[in-house]
Amino acid sequence: MFKIAVLVSGGGTDLQSIIDAVESGYLNVDIEAVISDREGIYGLERAKKHGIKTYTFDRKIYKGTVSDEILNVTYGKVDLIVLAGWLSILKGELINKFENRIINIHPSLIPAFCGNGMYGLKVHESAVDYGVKVSGCTVHFVDGGTDSGPIIMQKAVPVYHDDTAETLQRRVLEQEHIILPESVKLISEGKVRVEGRKVKIL
Repeated sequence: MFKIAVLVSGGGTDLQSIIDAVESGYLNVDIEAVISDREGIYGLERAKKHGIKTYTFDRKIYKGTVSDEILNVTYGKVDLIVLAGWLSILKGELINKFENRIINIHPSLIPAFCGNGMYGLKVHESAVDYGVKVSGCTVHFVDGGTDSGPIIMQKAVPVYHDDTAETLQRRVLEQEHIILPESVKLISEGKVRVEGRKVKIL
């Protein structure tokens, strides 16, 4: 069985989309662990409700060693690490050992509105303020940069004249909950190939 770990920093709605996909039979994977970088978030409660093992490496306590702790509990145990609303920057040996085996969901059409400081509602605020007509979400592989790895899948949504960051966020989230499980499914079935910066879906 293909095994994954899911990393969360907040409410965990993207995590829930993966749990739902597993329980419906759409995903033939085991969620081995849900890992958080913050105490007391609802994403951990979602995992516990479904009997999934949880770990918390609070970034205020573990600081620069969060990635090392994640490596310790995942290496040799999971096939893929899924960042589902994860806010800490991963680095070091974790990136090397899991090359092309860590994916992230970002709430914009990369390379727009991404990189350092671009997360959560800030992304949607920037999109609305800029006046773009289209935004969306991106699933990409994680490399040594921030939101800079090869793109697996993207989904666009319209941006309306009277949109707020909150209304746009809700519209984008609906698509996140579709393409994140879909990307996990493709990878778990061996249908994703990385060729330089380009990702080929077989």
